Amino acid sequence: MTDYILEVKHLKKYFPIKNGPLRNNQGAVKAVDDVSFTIQRGTTMGLVGESGCGKSTTGRTILRLMDKTDGEVLFNGKEVYSLNKKELRNLRTKMQIIFQDPYSSLSPRLPIGEIIGEAVKEHNLVPKEEHEEHLNKIMASCGLQPYHKDRYPHEFSGGQRQRICIARALALDPEFIVCDEPVSALDVSIQAQIINLLEDLQKEYGLTYLFISHDLSVVEHICDTVGVMYLGGLVETGSTEDIFSNPLHPYTKALFSAIPIPDPNAKIERIVLKGSIPSPANPPEGCKFHTRCNQCMEICKTKVPDVKEMGNGHMVKCHLFN
Repeated sequence: MTDYILEVKHLKKYFPIKNGPLRNNQGAVKAVDDVSFTIQRGTTMGLVGESGCGKSTTGRTILRLMDKTDGEVLFNGKEVYSLNKKELRNLRTKMQIIFQDPYSSLSPRLPIGEIIGEAVKEHNLVPKEEHEEHLNKIMASCGLQPYHKDRYPHEFSGGQRQRICIARALALDPEFIVCDEPVSALDVSIQAQIINLLEDLQKEYGLTYLFISHDLSVVEHICDTVGVMYLGGLVETGSTEDIFSNPLHPYTKALFSAIPIPDPNAKIERIVLKGSIPSPANPPEGCKFHTRCNQCMEICKTKVPDVKEMGNGHMVKCHLFN
């Protein structure tokens, strides 16, 4: 078994643009455009970037909730998109997702005991006589009580609903979980509880996370490695310590300059990006960031930069380092 639980190679996901009475293709929205990264077993990788840069689409394409356009997704060394129906069904229990909104992702018609245990029954993960014991154990791990099983989602607070979503994913005994902005809809104090819960569960069950978030402070706290996305592609990846202490790409520097510092006397040298994000349906030639970059050179406008290894696994995609 490989050290990398997940290997993503040149992943692409394009959404066709269809117009006219015959619904002819008029182009494509390049939501994920040539993304490559690896995640080591038992670690957490953070995926950050502006809204609309393709973070959630990357996570969902990895899980085959959306079909890829091109590229490879290897889970435990096996290509996810080459699996047959039976193999994919078995894989579903090993790869799970925690959605951003804990209310809309829970059925309002089912009590949470059924919500958490439905897939457990469907996949026959535990004998029938052990089902209730299994549910009680998972719920206890997520800070829920056995008497909660008969209650409905609207009877819980936002933080409790997110615990239900985590328990639903955990009940299938997964190895890998995509956390799609799991704390962005919660109060700050509740965010800390959920983050601590995710860390505790990772240690207890040996989980691997792909943590998608806008909150860079949370990413710095929980993640081992970080990938920075812009307009469908990764511009910089590396260990959390390296990227936060020494950001190299101009976009990463601008993104990190927006992190608030809890000190009224601290002076923040804010880097304000000019212009707006280009359309992913018609991205600029060369480096996609060159239209907003304050260090843009002539080569940036015509040639796509290569990925440069800067040591210690720190990768950057920028002509400044070529």
